[in-house]
Amino acid sequence: MEKLIYAIVQPLTDVYAINLLLSGIPGVSETNLYALFYNDIAVVVSDGVILNEFVKKEMAIDFARVIESLSQQLTLLPVRFDSLLPSDAEATRLLSQNYTAFRNNLDNVKNKFEFGLKVLWDYEKGIEKVKINMESANENTNNCITSSSIHANYLLKKIKENKLDNALRDYIEQLKKEFVHDIAIINPEYNFNKMITANLILDGVFLVDKSKKYEFIQAVGNFKKNHTELHFLLTGPWPPYSFVVCPMV
Repeated sequence: MEKLIYAIVQPLTDVYAINLLLSGIPGVSETNLYALFYNDIAVVVSDGVILNEFVKKEMAIDFARVIESLSQQLTLLPVRFDSLLPSDAEATRLLSQNYTAFRNNLDNVKNKFEFGLKVLWDYEKGIEKVKINMESANENTNNCITSSSIHANYLLKKIKENKLDNALRDYIEQLKKEFVHDIAIINPEYNFNKMITANLILDGVFLVDKSKKYEFIQAVGNFKKNHTELHFLLTGPWPPYSFVVCPMV
């Protein structure tokens, strides 16, 4: 029977302890969880379930619930939903073939949470602020182009658009640098995504030591106070979904 893979974990003290823990956490569709071991790591699995498209969303939510429960007790590498292997033997082989990568990733995320931070703004108001800051540069551009021909006006328009794009990128980069400076004492690992929409100007994930959870939340609060024109959405703590770099995870 196929096996549904949930996570690669760093077990508790022994086989009995982890299986006792898993016995209290129902898997997707109420299946039984159990662990397969290789050296000092394990993979948490259950019997596979039929992934009906009509209930797949509910199953994905159920799968996330399992990962969340496991992360409260174990260091883990969450596996993407609907990862299936043909048998227990294949799941164990996955561990043996990728042991070093799994072990290094487990060491990296040990005793750490993931937080997500999205920073949004009112695009129309925000872009006006950026325009004001670049007015002097535009004046210099206007002085350089004295012709009023159609071609000159078109060139001037394109120069202004380019300057606005650059000013917007500079503003976003400055926000990043400021926030990274504010959290430097916490020393999290982090990644920022590129600007996705006009209203979403920062989108980052942060791997934070569990002991510094409240320090990180406070740092976000202080940053928010200094930028009342922006809107902040802090999520987490989560299992370290964004900081795992190894096969099938």
